[in-house]
Amino acid sequence: MLNIRSYNLGPLQTNAYLLTGADPQRGVIIDPGMNPAALVRAIENMEIEAILLTHAHFDHIGGVDEIRKAKKCPVYVHALESEWLVSPKLNGSLMWPEASPPISTEPAEYDLAEGQILKLLGLTFKVFHTPGHSPGSVSFLCGNDLFSGDVLFKLGVGRTDLPGGRERDLVDSLRGKLYRLDEEVKVYPGHGPRTTIGFERRNNPYVPMQ
Repeated sequence: MLNIRSYNLGPLQTNAYLLTGADPQRGVIIDPGMNPAALVRAIENMEIEAILLTHAHFDHIGGVDEIRKAKKCPVYVHALESEWLVSPKLNGSLMWPEASPPISTEPAEYDLAEGQILKLLGLTFKVFHTPGHSPGSVSFLCGNDLFSGDVLFKLGVGRTDLPGGRERDLVDSLRGKLYRLDEEVKVYPGHGPRTTIGFERRNNPYVPMQ
């Protein structure tokens, strides 16, 4: 049983997720964004097994180093964006000075890849490589819970006009992978409210299911 707490962090209102399983004192964090004080307080007395990144844009990685240093936990990111963690130019923080100072973190400990299976919290997380918003975007599926990053939102999709973005890849990621999941799968996006695969297949105006 996966327990999910959401934290709305930073000027871009990025969703960070704190996941726990049977043991409420052991957690996994997905996308610790900027200004993570509320999240840091929540994990003060917890052991964190891993930080999982759906992608390495600055608003999703702002809290990485603070939490990693405090909790001595590894970071996972897709290999295509491993350099983004250390480069303010690649992760976009140089492009948005009004929203963020330059962000540079230590490299990730582990790469992610399509089809990879992660065993965390006594549960299984499957990795889907879902590029389009960024080249190394991934989504994580645990049971019927999907963490989609900035690929799929409720009635929306991630923008494709940033460096490394590509509309054709985004459409392929949705129609070829995420829309093929069971329709009752709950989607926890990088911004905004949660949704379901079935609702998006029927109603998403940007990428409808063919």
